Amino acid sequence: MIKDALVIDPSLAIIFISNHLDIKDAVALIKSGAFDCFDSNFTMEGLQSSIVKAIEKKALIVEGNCSTYEFQETNYFNGIVYESEKMKVIVSMIDRIAKSNATVLLLGESGVGKEVIAKMIHNKSNRKDNRFVVINCAAIPENLIESELFGHEKGSFTGASYKKIGKFEQAEGGTIFLDELAELSLDMQVKFLRVLQERQLERLGSSNSINVDVRIIAATNKDLAKELENGNFREDLYYRVNVVKINIPPLRERKEDIGAMAMVFLHEFSTEYEKKLSLIDIEAMHILMNYQWKGNVRELKNVIERSVVISNKDEDVLTKNHLPIEIYEDNNFFQGIVKTEITLREYEKLIIFYTLNKVNGNKTKAAEILDINRQTLYNKIKEYNIVLWEY
Repeated sequence: MIKDALVIDPSLAIIFISNHLDIKDAVALIKSGAFDCFDSNFTMEGLQSSIVKAIEKKALIVEGNCSTYEFQETNYFNGIVYESEKMKVIVSMIDRIAKSNATVLLLGESGVGKEVIAKMIHNKSNRKDNRFVVINCAAIPENLIESELFGHEKGSFTGASYKKIGKFEQAEGGTIFLDELAELSLDMQVKFLRVLQERQLERLGSSNSINVDVRIIAATNKDLAKELENGNFREDLYYRVNVVKINIPPLRERKEDIGAMAMVFLHEFSTEYEKKLSLIDIEAMHILMNYQWKGNVRELKNVIERSVVISNKDEDVLTKNHLPIEIYEDNNFFQGIVKTEITLREYEKLIIFYTLNKVNGNKTKAAEILDINRQTLYNKIKEYNIVLWEY
């Protein structure tokens, strides 16, 4: 409805009020084009402030001075935010394989976003209306993993006081995502192999075979070639799961994605913790883009959340002072002088991005501050694919 209304009149500023509104709903509404949204605990002062800003925005749009840049559908989907060529290749691969039933193997370091990629495959598949079931093979004790995966009958072992439906049956018609597959014991690998080959399973304590129709996506942060050499992973299982293999690069190898991800996380956590942070300044953004991120996307998300939490209610810009000290110590900052390498293009993009945010997307003002004409600014925005998150 919001998108349809904006097609009719792009200058509309839609403010959404609901008795039941969580962070996911708020993000979805903003992404759909809502100007602002409130739950039942809103204050009149907050609503009035939002209305005033909405009126100002409409006036600027009518005058032709203001443009809003949002994350495009091609660059933001199901939690995946990307600008790098490496991730564009992966998303293109997902588009090609999503509607098949082929087993997918996701490889990548811990925290790199394997579950998010798996969810994206599911949501683009013909199974999207059925369940997406996740199981972390490393988080379940070995003596319980078979029951978790395949279920058990009442009385099948001590403590089995009821019949349990396993994860595979729960995922019937949908997708099951097995994270850290390499942590399965060799005995469990044999049983999992049967499910892959025959699409049948047996609950613990039963001799009856149950047919299952599930799409299997597996993931690991281990080097499966080495696991094969060391005898920790079955060769026949490896070739069964390795139908479509996707290597997800670590965040440090796709720096172009860091800024966009940081802005999304900043928006989400500012909304969740009721803070005003809406911008990351140039120095802080540069620090983020040059940090090694050994914990990958998970670490970046945690750093942004921590920065939002410690910020003051009246602050609207995230600075170096909000970041954990180890982030910029690792980045070789000394007395405010940047020691890490950054290309002229990266620096220019950061400056334009920062300036546009400061003036709420007003290109006339931004061009004046940058001392360039509007057309040059338009060209740079297009060249660098600069997108801003609208608040």
